[in-house]
Amino acid sequence: MILIFIALLLTSGTAMAQTAEVTEAVGGSSWTSSIMFIVFVIGTMGITYWASRRTKTASDFYTAGGGITGFQNGLAISGDYMSAASFLGITALVYTSGFDGLIYSIGFLVGWPVIMFIMSERLRNLGKFTFSDVVSFRFQQVPIRVFSAFGGITIVLLYLIAQMVGAGALVQTLFGMSFEAAVIIVGILIIGYVTFGGMLATTWVQIIKAVLLLSGATFIAGMSLYFYGFSLEGLFQAAADRHALGEDIFAVGGLVSDPISAISLGIALMFGTAGLPHILMRFFTVPSAKEARKSVFFATGFIGYFYVLTFIIGMGAIAFVMGNPAYFDETGRMFGGDNMPAVHLAHALGGDLFLGFISAVAFATILAVVAGLTLAGASAISNDLYANVINKNATNQQEMRVSRVATIILGIIAVLLGIAFQNQNIAFLVGLAFTIAASTTFPVLILSMYWHDMTTRGAVIGGSLGLISAVIMVVLSPNVWVQVLGNEEAIVPYSNPALFTVTIAFLGIWIFSKLDRSKRAAEDRRRFEAQYIRSQTGIGINKAAEH
Repeated sequence: MILIFIALLLTSGTAMAQTAEVTEAVGGSSWTSSIMFIVFVIGTMGITYWASRRTKTASDFYTAGGGITGFQNGLAISGDYMSAASFLGITALVYTSGFDGLIYSIGFLVGWPVIMFIMSERLRNLGKFTFSDVVSFRFQQVPIRVFSAFGGITIVLLYLIAQMVGAGALVQTLFGMSFEAAVIIVGILIIGYVTFGGMLATTWVQIIKAVLLLSGATFIAGMSLYFYGFSLEGLFQAAADRHALGEDIFAVGGLVSDPISAISLGIALMFGTAGLPHILMRFFTVPSAKEARKSVFFATGFIGYFYVLTFIIGMGAIAFVMGNPAYFDETGRMFGGDNMPAVHLAHALGGDLFLGFISAVAFATILAVVAGLTLAGASAISNDLYANVINKNATNQQEMRVSRVATIILGIIAVLLGIAFQNQNIAFLVGLAFTIAASTTFPVLILSMYWHDMTTRGAVIGGSLGLISAVIMVVLSPNVWVQVLGNEEAIVPYSNPALFTVTIAFLGIWIFSKLDRSKRAAEDRRRFEAQYIRSQTGIGINKAAEH
């Protein structure tokens, strides 16, 4: 832990000593931003050290011992959910496409009522460490856990790409170092947080990040409005006057031009929210179903408020950043890449000091989300695969050792993927992750809790069909087949194929469950009553640990 910290300080010191092209372009020294960055790193490392002394069991590592309150967990969920795609990616979409960028904000938000009213209580009562515990409550352990683990890891890796791309662009802009070096620094930090501090450290990093991000976004939106007399109409008119599309930035159809694409994107964002492993995992950190419901209530409020701000910030970026030569090179390309309008707006409104603050906040945003994702992926490997499939007699120490090794491996993979996908818009990348989640985790999870005829065979085959079809169609879609792989024309014309893949998953589960007449199927159906009672009463759930 100490060695990691020293290495990061040396790296940051070297970066500060460099004369950054980007920093000069935005009008000043990098020292302000660098100091704030290092203060944040020191603070979060302190939290990790504190958490590491209280992380002694698997329950502590995966769920912070179930001792987080509903309000704290609501802040942590919002910190986990308000990702780089939200702060950087959505504001960048609004900056380039106007009103159409709001479809991502709305889609990300509307999944929360699903979680609040039909999932949160049952999740807490049925689960222990991961969502796989819920779906395996009445199904055959090995096949359902293997499927859940691979599905969860696929979602985590795809989501990680977006966060690492955002992290690399941010640190590159802040310090003037190469994108590759920036991503490596983020990877080292995340490995340190998760390996040593587990869920407790991750939770508090997410809480601090949520408070900072909400405060920073409120200030940026408020200052954008301040210069136009706190008039939304005045700000929006200024944005329309400056944008190449004019008042057409308030029209719809630029990003999603046909009904199938619009419906498919909506399904991906809504049901994908309810299927993200790192979000579902947070419901096991609270002591009761009541606290789980409170978590979603608070999280929905914080997240809803934040997404309103992202649209105002996007419009502010058009008004203050677009066409400003301080933020573009000689070729007209924005410093730091296309995902940086919000960061440049912070400098335009508040100078170097506020640039440093927002950069640190955006970096905290990425660290918090990546830490949650990495922990979810490591938990799938250690708890679902190792402790429940490979070595069912594994001790707590063995399981935690495997989880920490998995964390290191996932961190390395995240760095490599972040570098490979450097030039992709991160909001689009998260949309693809949501497609996978909506087509795999969500159908299996929701039907396992509510449909008594569902069987192990139906869950595994139907869920696998959803996973395979989603991965194939995403790879063959324009965002990957053309933009990443360089082919001339996409085989699948829809960037978000969730309408088809979610349907395939639900139909697959229903058909193969109905056709299943095996002895195991009869056992699966018989155990539904016991699961239902547990989901309603919470009898037998773990008690919270003291921290």
